[in-house]
Amino acid sequence: MFYLDRDKLQNEPSMEEQDTVISDWPERFKTLAESARYPALKAFYKAGVVAPDTPLSEVPLVAMDFETTGLDPRKGGIVSIGLVPMTINRIYCAQAKHRVLKPRATLSSESVVVHGITHSEIESAPDLSRILDELLAQLQGKIVVVHHRGIERGFLNAALKARLREGIEFPVIDTMELEARLHRKKPLGFWARLLGKKPVSIRLAKSRERYNLPYYRPHHAMTDAIACGELLLAQVADRFGPDTPISELWR
Repeated sequence: MFYLDRDKLQNEPSMEEQDTVISDWPERFKTLAESARYPALKAFYKAGVVAPDTPLSEVPLVAMDFETTGLDPRKGGIVSIGLVPMTINRIYCAQAKHRVLKPRATLSSESVVVHGITHSEIESAPDLSRILDELLAQLQGKIVVVHHRGIERGFLNAALKARLREGIEFPVIDTMELEARLHRKKPLGFWARLLGKKPVSIRLAKSRERYNLPYYRPHHAMTDAIACGELLLAQVADRFGPDTPISELWR
């Protein structure tokens, strides 16, 4: 497996595959707000989320992407965060945020090659705990859009557990999973595999190609967040619609 390339995970089960599917996120947030101890996390939950039957046209969104030291949240750390507020009609690039962080995990030479963030850059960068309140405020009340929820949700949960001794739960729209619904309904048959056919790629770049979206250089958190947001807009325009309830997309 190429170090840090999350796209390689497209054929592997998510680290969250065994998680219970939550259908009523507003009710779940009420429960979590009662048990959360960290003030900013409690405020995040108390702000709540939209009801499951809310149409996409009324849902506030934020595209989020992490660059990390590896692929396993239990061993790695977050190196940078990209956040881009959006709706299904518009991406607010002027409000985009990008932060480089100093991970507690070791930054290897292999990961530097991938995301280009060097040891000298992270040396003066803050720990996630320094910007956590700001991050939670930016996510508050919004549905997060990602490409492979096992990274962003998994790493943020692990990071909070390490720092606060309590994790975080939140619904996401996973653009990779939306592509999997369309292109991975059933595995390739024996003869198809024998003839050398491969599953349709659900990587971010390859998925964007199918919607005639432009190529962006990967592995920059803000650029990838924008790319993910644009992909969602294309997916919604292609096979969903403004009246589609959020419950059909989130997990």
